[in-house]
Amino acid sequence: MFGLQSCILALLYRTCKRYSMLGVTHVDGTVARMKGIDVIRNFAVAESLITRRPPYKCLVLAVALLAAQDNQGNMVLKEFTKGEVAKHAKAGDLWIIIDSKVYDLSKFGAMHPGGISVLLDGDVAGQDATETFFGLHRYEVLQRPQYARLQIGTVMGDRQTIFPREVGALSKVPYAEPTWLTAGYHSPYYRDHHRAFQKFLRTFVDEVLFPDAQALQEKGKKPGKAVFDALASLNIHAMRLGPGEHLKGRTLMNGTVKPEEFDCFHELIMAQEMSRIHARGYHDGVAGGTAIGLPAIKNFAQSPLREKILEEVMDGKKLVCLAISEAFAGSDVASTRTFAKKSVDGTYYTVTGTKKWITNGHFADYFVTGCRTEKGMIVLLIERGEGVETKHINITYGPASGTAFVTFDQVKVPVENVLGPDNGGGLIVILSNFNHERWAMCCSSVGAQRLIVEECLKWTTQRKVFGKPLNSQAVIRSKLSAMIARVESAHAWLESITYQMCQMSYKQQSALLAGQIALLKKHCTETAQLTAKDAVQIFGGRGITKTGIGRFIEHYHTNIAFDAILGGTEDVLGDLGVRQALKQMPKNARL
Repeated sequence: MFGLQSCILALLYRTCKRYSMLGVTHVDGTVARMKGIDVIRNFAVAESLITRRPPYKCLVLAVALLAAQDNQGNMVLKEFTKGEVAKHAKAGDLWIIIDSKVYDLSKFGAMHPGGISVLLDGDVAGQDATETFFGLHRYEVLQRPQYARLQIGTVMGDRQTIFPREVGALSKVPYAEPTWLTAGYHSPYYRDHHRAFQKFLRTFVDEVLFPDAQALQEKGKKPGKAVFDALASLNIHAMRLGPGEHLKGRTLMNGTVKPEEFDCFHELIMAQEMSRIHARGYHDGVAGGTAIGLPAIKNFAQSPLREKILEEVMDGKKLVCLAISEAFAGSDVASTRTFAKKSVDGTYYTVTGTKKWITNGHFADYFVTGCRTEKGMIVLLIERGEGVETKHINITYGPASGTAFVTFDQVKVPVENVLGPDNGGGLIVILSNFNHERWAMCCSSVGAQRLIVEECLKWTTQRKVFGKPLNSQAVIRSKLSAMIARVESAHAWLESITYQMCQMSYKQQSALLAGQIALLKKHCTETAQLTAKDAVQIFGGRGITKTGIGRFIEHYHTNIAFDAILGGTEDVLGDLGVRQALKQMPKNARL
């Protein structure tokens, strides 16, 4: 039942806001904080009431609702027998039952997107339509205000049996969570602060990122300032750089972990939890460029520039992007054509050239830019200003990522902005940055792939074919087994490499893990594409439809190729991994 107190507070809030009777500090959808009093999120009845009536009527409704509460303050809804519901089975007088709840669709029937004939079916009109409903719709439909308000009561003697996952909670679907988060299983990698960190972050993603991502992904808008401020307040920008001195003195994730405790497993958790938003473009738009560009500043910039940029970015005031790729040079970084010419007095460089497919480039403030010089490669930190122009590139996963074509036209850059060696050794800076970038992509890839496994397990359970659940078909179980094996193997390898990262210095990681991370990324993206293909086959037409029950499958399948390209293509990374292994081959190894 909906909490009556929340409904009354929402109604009073609308009234009092109009007449300035209460101090309102924050309003967002169904959430309104009135001097510390929270109106419960997702309170659909309250929302439908306050958005459809003028303030003075809201006060009247609040008083009326007050008289409709029980001793526990819950809304009292009328109970009906199934026989009573069955009497309402025609156009203009149409009731149905969904999971013990009675809905009056008399007026809604004509507006039903699928037409009224579906609702007048003998198995639906006046009947328990739970199975039919969940064969066509996601649970979230019932939570939308315009549909929740159609509920008029409950079925006498019945109880609700289907519940959505609560905000911040773990899924109980097998393999929907990694083993360390699954009841009854154990792991040597995680401590209590990892679990507290994950729980707090899951709630943040559910409450803040997911709704914003779903609202903005298709509109092509980047995350708003409020989201970036929220990320900064939890120091998520700082933590995406990994463990280190830069975290000292900062309160991480509301204090769930101390700076000295933070390790690569926290970063893995963060990447996987943030991949749960089912919005690929938005995901990269939430400072994805900063995550791959800022490490080069942290590790190679000079003081005081290093401290200045780190503080600006970690506090959410500025954004960084990594500008390496060109139309002329992708994986072949050494073929970069963007040229930096040093001034006669040696105080600045003049940069001319273009960069392409730059994540966050359209709205970034700083560009970590690979350039060619007369001595070889260097990396420059270029601030947005005169001579810097960015144009949005229309790519598949939408404009929310801010992916851009960047032009540098005679841009003057102080020599103090050189990252790393100033003698042509910039390739070292670029290559050293790839390990962390690719590893982070693996974390997100595995996290997103696991979500698709959960979607498929749920769908094959609730979808009925030939009178039986879809998962009764051997061919479907075969696909599910392959999907599970792929995600579990990738996750196990990822955790193994992450443990090594926790034990190694940055230099050791570059020497020993570059090949393994390259092969892992190749494995993650190849298995992800196979899983995407299987998921579409399982969902059928729903899996290629942008809306409805299969919309997350369609989005995943449409955008999965990005992960196979970003950070190096699968073929290039596979070759890199083998070449790194061959370097370690003993000279005397024989069969």
